[in-house]
Amino acid sequence: MCTRASRNRVFPYLGNPTFWDTGVVLPEILGRDSLLSAMQQLLGPSEELSGLLVLMGDPGIGKTTLWRAGLDIATDAGSTVLRCAPNAAEASLAYAALADLAAQVDPVLLDVLPPPQRWAFEQVLLQVDEPTSAIDARAVGAALLSLLEELGDTAPVLLAVDDWQWMDPASQDAVGFALRRVSTPVALLVTVRTGHPEILALIEHDRITRLEVGPLEPVDLHHVLESRLERTFPRPSLERIAALSGGNPWFALELARAFDPEDRGDPAGPLPDTLGRLVGTRLAGVDEPTRHVLRAAAALADPRVDYIRPVVDGDDVELRRGLEHAERAGLIELRGNRIGFTHPLLAAGILDDVPAHERRELHRRLASVVTGVEERARHLALASIRSEPDTLEALDRAAVHARARGAPAAAAEFLEHALRLGSASEERTLALIGHWFDAGDVARARSLAEKAVATLPTGPPRASALRSLATIRLHDDSYQEAAEHLDEALQEPGIDGRLRGEILVEYIYVLANLGRILDARARAAEAVAELEPLEAPGLLAKALAAAVMTRYLSGDGLDESARLRALDLEQPEESVPVMLRPSLISALLLAWSGRLDEGRAALRSVRQRCLERGEESDVVHSAFHLGIIECWAGDLSAARLVADDSLERARELGSDIARGTALATQAVVAAYAGDVDEGRSGAQEALVIFKRGSCLAAMVWPTVTLGLVELSRGDHAAAAEILAPMVAGARTMGYGEPTAAPYAADAAEAMIGAGRYDEARELVEHLEGQGRRLDRAWALALGARCRALLLAANGELSAALAAVELALEEHRRLPMPFERARTQMVLGQVQRRRRQKRASAATFEQALATFEAMGVRLWADRARSELERAMPGPVLGNELSPSERRVAELAATGLTNREVAQTLCVHPKTVEAHLSRVYRKLGIGSRAELGRSMAVPGAQ
Repeated sequence: MCTRASRNRVFPYLGNPTFWDTGVVLPEILGRDSLLSAMQQLLGPSEELSGLLVLMGDPGIGKTTLWRAGLDIATDAGSTVLRCAPNAAEASLAYAALADLAAQVDPVLLDVLPPPQRWAFEQVLLQVDEPTSAIDARAVGAALLSLLEELGDTAPVLLAVDDWQWMDPASQDAVGFALRRVSTPVALLVTVRTGHPEILALIEHDRITRLEVGPLEPVDLHHVLESRLERTFPRPSLERIAALSGGNPWFALELARAFDPEDRGDPAGPLPDTLGRLVGTRLAGVDEPTRHVLRAAAALADPRVDYIRPVVDGDDVELRRGLEHAERAGLIELRGNRIGFTHPLLAAGILDDVPAHERRELHRRLASVVTGVEERARHLALASIRSEPDTLEALDRAAVHARARGAPAAAAEFLEHALRLGSASEERTLALIGHWFDAGDVARARSLAEKAVATLPTGPPRASALRSLATIRLHDDSYQEAAEHLDEALQEPGIDGRLRGEILVEYIYVLANLGRILDARARAAEAVAELEPLEAPGLLAKALAAAVMTRYLSGDGLDESARLRALDLEQPEESVPVMLRPSLISALLLAWSGRLDEGRAALRSVRQRCLERGEESDVVHSAFHLGIIECWAGDLSAARLVADDSLERARELGSDIARGTALATQAVVAAYAGDVDEGRSGAQEALVIFKRGSCLAAMVWPTVTLGLVELSRGDHAAAAEILAPMVAGARTMGYGEPTAAPYAADAAEAMIGAGRYDEARELVEHLEGQGRRLDRAWALALGARCRALLLAANGELSAALAAVELALEEHRRLPMPFERARTQMVLGQVQRRRRQKRASAATFEQALATFEAMGVRLWADRARSELERAMPGPVLGNELSPSERRVAELAATGLTNREVAQTLCVHPKTVEAHLSRVYRKLGIGSRAELGRSMAVPGAQ
C-alpha cells in the first residue's frame, strides 16, 4: 500500500545543498500522533514484519526523530534491528553503508555462508588484505539475503537507514536485491528527503508504505523551541516564526535563535546565516530581471500580478518572462492573478540582498499601487525614514482596522512603526500597550506601560497608563501591585468622571480577588453613582455588572433586573478585559445560581469571542471558569480540551498569573478524572503562584481541588485538614454566597469521615440555611447529602434515608451529574445498611454508570467496590457479581484486558482480578470458553 499520513501543507524542498545536514533530533515527539500510530501498526509486535516504510519530508522536518522512534518500537517488539545513517561524504564509497549494517551481525553467522558469499562479504567488511578480484555485486546481495534469512528464523528483522539518499548505490542495490527475495519476516525503514522518489522503485508497489512528514503546528513548534532554547516566545513572535519556517522545526530553531525580542516592527528582517546560505544556494541560478520581479512579489503581503506590473515599469514582456522563469525553477506558483512562493523563506531571502535605499523605493512604489488599508500603511511606513502626517494617519487607520478584525498583533506593529518614525503620542502609546497585551506579548506591554508611568506628566494620561499597568500586573504577577497602581491612578489630578469610572471598575475586580469582597462592593456602588449621569453606556454596564457580582458574592442574592440591564448596555465591540465584561459576569452568575446550562452556553460564547478577537490573556481567564463549569456539567472531555489549550496559551504568554490560572484549570479536570498526581501537583503549583501574586480569591479553587483529590482517594482526614481553614477564610473575605466558593460540602463530608462531627454539623447547618434563604439547589442538595452522612454516622438510618431522598429531589433542578452520582452513593450506603440489598445494588449501578460515562476513575472504582459489597458473589453461589458480569461481557466480545479497562475506566489489573474470579465461578480456562459461556442463556 502507499499511505499518506500528513495533516498539513507540505512545502516543497528548498534545495539540495550537500553541505547542509541538520542532524535534527527533537527532544520529544510532538504533533505526530497519526504517524506514530501508523509506525506502531507496521513495526510493532507481529510475525508478518515485511515491506518498505518510507518517512519522506524536507530536511529538518523531524524525520530522524520519527526514525529513531521506529527503532524503539521494533526493538520493544522483539525485532532484530540493524541500522546505519550515511552522510553525503560517504555516498561515493562503495558498500560503506552495507558494511555499517553488516558490522552489527554476529561474526559467527558469516561462517555459515557459502564460500563465494563469505568471500564477497569479507571484501565488503575490508577483512581481505589483498583482494584478487573485484567485488561480485550479486554475491554480496546473495550473502545479505542469506544473513537476513538466518536472522529472520529467530526473530523479525528491521533494516533501518536514515537519509537513504546518501546511501551509496552499491549498498542500495544489495539491500534491494535481498529485500525482493527474502522469505522470513524482514522490513526496511528509511528516511528520505522530498525529491528522491527512486526509493519507491526498490520493491513491489503494494509492499510500500509512504508516510509524509509534514510541518508542525505552531503549538508543537513552541514546545520544540522552549525545550531546545529554554525560553518562551510571545504568541505574535511564535506565529511569525511558524509562518516563516513553514512549520519546519529546524528552520524554526534557527529563526528563533536569531530572534530579537525588541524588534517588533517589520517582520521581514535578515535571515540567520544558516538559512541565508540555504536560500542563497536555492536562488543562485536566478538572473537579475527575474529577481527584480520576485523582489516586488516578496515585498507584498498578498502578491498579485496587477500590483507588480507598475513596479517593473509596466513591461509586460519582462514581467511574464520573470514569472515564467521563477515558476519553472519551482520558486513560485501562479494561481490566476495571485503569486505564491513555494516556501515562505524564499520570499524573505530574496529581499535580503536588497540595499536599504532600494528597498524603501520599492515600498514607496508599492504603496501607490495597493488598495488595502493595512497593506498601504505598511508600505508607507517601510518607505519612510521620518514621520510624515499622511503616513502616521495611514498607520493609525490601519491599527484601528486590524484591531477591529481581531488582529491585535498587527495593530500593535502598525503603531510600532509610528514610534520608530518618532511619533510616540500619549494616545498611540496607550493604544499600543493595549494591543500588545491583547495579542499576548505581556512583556512588551509591561515595558511600555512602565516607561509611560515613569515619563508622562501627572494628570489623566498618567492615570490611564497606571490603569493599563495595573491590568498587566494583575494578569502577570501581582494583584497587590495592581491595587496600588489603581489607587495611585485615582489620586491623579484632573481625571474626569469617565476615567475615574474606568479605574474604579477595574479596582472592584482587584479588590474582590484580594479577598476584600465588602470593600469591592462599596467601590462598585461608588462607580455606579459616578457613571449613572454620564453618557457612557458601555462603562456603566461594567459598573452595574460589578455591583451585581459583589452583592451576589456577599450573600445578597442575584439582582436579575440589574444583570439584564448590564447586558443590555454592554458594548460588545469595545476592547475590554474579559473579567470586566458584563457577558462574562452574567454567565458566571447564571451558572453559580443553578442555571448551569445557560451559564455554560454563555461562557462558551464569551471564550469564542476572545478567540476570534485574538485576546490571548482573556482566553486563559475565561477558560478557567469554563473548565470548571464543564466539569460540573459532566463533560470532562470538553473540560480537558479547554484546560490543555489554556496551559499552552499561558506558556506562550509567559505570565505568572496566567500560568497559575491554567494550572488551576488543568488541576480541576485532573482531580475529577482521578489523575491524582496531576491534580495535586497542578493545584499546589497554582497555589504558590496565586499566593505570590496576592490573589487570595483565586487560591480558593486549587484548595478545593486538593480537597477533592484526597476525598476521591478516600483520605477524609487529609481532605479535612486542607478544607477546614477555608471555612473561616471565606467568612473573613466576606463571602456569603455558598455557590461562589463551593468548598462547604466537600469540607463537611471530609470532616464527617474524619470523625470531626461538631465542626461538620455547624458547616452543614450553615449550608442548609444559606440554601433555604437564597433558594440554591446546589446548597440544598449537597447540604441534605451531608446531613444524611451525619445522621448515618450517628446510626439514625431512617432519618438519613429521608435526608438523602430530599437531596435527590433537589438534584432534579441541578444538572450536575457528578454530584448527583455522589449523592446516589450515599443513598446506596444507607440502603445497604438498612438491609435493602437489591435497592442498594440498583442505586450503586446508577452511580457507577454516571462515573463511567464521565470517565471519573476513582469514583467508578469506589462505586464498583460498594456494588460488590451490596451483592457479594458467594451469596448466590457461582453467580457473577454486576462488576464481574460487566467485565466478562466485554471480554467475551474479544476486547483485550487493556481495552476493557479503558472502557470501564479501571486499571488492567482490576480487569485481570475480575476475570480470574469469573473463570473460577464458570469453571473455564480461556477466552474462547468465556465467549461460549456468556452466549449460553442462564450461564451468567
